[in-house]
Amino acid sequence: MIECIELYGANTGNSLRAAISLAEAGVPFFVRRLDLRAGDQNQPDYLKLNPAGKVPTLVDNTYSPPLIINQSNAIIHYADAKVPNHLMPSEPGPTRLRVYDRFFYFVTDVIATSHAGFFLHQLDLNEAARPLDERALENMKRAEAFLEGDFMAGDAFSMADIAAFTWALSVKKQLPWKQLPRMKRWFEVMSERPGVRIGLRAFQE
Repeated sequence: MIECIELYGANTGNSLRAAISLAEAGVPFFVRRLDLRAGDQNQPDYLKLNPAGKVPTLVDNTYSPPLIINQSNAIIHYADAKVPNHLMPSEPGPTRLRVYDRFFYFVTDVIATSHAGFFLHQLDLNEAARPLDERALENMKRAEAFLEGDFMAGDAFSMADIAAFTWALSVKKQLPWKQLPRMKRWFEVMSERPGVRIGLRAFQE
């Protein structure tokens, strides 16, 4: 059976960000779990959807031909466009620009830095990876200053929180929570959001 919107993925940060964004926006989707260790991402049928053999991949079958999106950040923006005003303020202005600013801070200064370190670890270049790991952590800790309101970009939940939360979750044992009281409170609130919880469960076995 072909579902309207399918999300292929695994229990990775990129897949979780995509699933959380859809759940938080209220976009119904059907999960297609891939076993990365078994090499599902390299099977011919999946490579037709995502030639890079990476996760996640979203397929919106309401389009003809189906709309295929391979990048998690693009899926976040897709969810916002599908059901506006859940992940981003609909009106242009300073608040919307602040969301973009914080969102791209986490995407570039935290997540991308961490990913670079991850690939070096995979090559057993652990000494080269260490400065990148430390920089990503330091950049995350600096986000304590963002939390003047309840969320990363002010008083409303946004895509900036999704980008920040999934990475913070992956390194929660490494963050000095006693030095980050606002971030600790934010992390606890985020963990209890229904959309976040649905997204986190999406690719659990």
